[in-house]
Amino acid sequence: MENLIESITELKEHFTVKMADFQSQITKAPASTTTDGLASEFTVFRSFIMMALGTLQRQVEMVVQHMDRMETYSRRKMLLLHGVPDSKSEDTATATVKAVTEHLQESESFCADDIARCHRMGRLGDKPRPILIKFKDLAVRNRIWFAKSKFKGSGRTLAEFLTKPRHDTFMAARQRLGVSRCWTRGGCIVVLGRDGKQHTIVSMAELDAICPAAADTPAPAPAPKAKAAVTDAASTSKARVKRVTKK
Repeated sequence: MENLIESITELKEHFTVKMADFQSQITKAPASTTTDGLASEFTVFRSFIMMALGTLQRQVEMVVQHMDRMETYSRRKMLLLHGVPDSKSEDTATATVKAVTEHLQESESFCADDIARCHRMGRLGDKPRPILIKFKDLAVRNRIWFAKSKFKGSGRTLAEFLTKPRHDTFMAARQRLGVSRCWTRGGCIVVLGRDGKQHTIVSMAELDAICPAAADTPAPAPAPKAKAAVTDAASTSKARVKRVTKK
């Protein structure tokens, strides 16, 4: 973050000096002077601006990626539980323990003491709101997570609590490659590419490198109505010719 602030300060100083110099040349230039010199100066200044903005953009992207990694690390003990009916007067921890233990083996213990905190996300509506669970121990979280296949067919599902950029990437990957070819692991997205290989990604740019969005855009189908119109026109033309022949 300090490097980014320093870069912005330096760019601001460069912009101020260059703009003052450019304005000074315009002010001092005689009325009869051609615009070739000013055009050349403007081209150099524009190139400098574009280069500076590109550098600044790359640094901002690095900061965003660093913040995303930190946010993902802070969520390493969290899971989302979907499909548990909710009510205004419920005890969320009790409902969570009951919903999870119904699908665990007798040897796999899980109780409210294993939960650091849990709460519903979103507003009360027609569909059950997901429960965000933060476990006290990472080992317990992983044990529950790896038992997610036992929830199959129950209407309840477990999901990792992804950051928004990673969640958007995950949803885009499922749309491009299919639900069965995408999953998450440790806050990262794992996709099975068209080359048959697994790729671990965390951003939309990495997904585009593996599976560009344009590759999944279907070619436009011919308009059937226009074709039908041409056929009808041809039939009408033939019918008219026949009538003329009979005469």
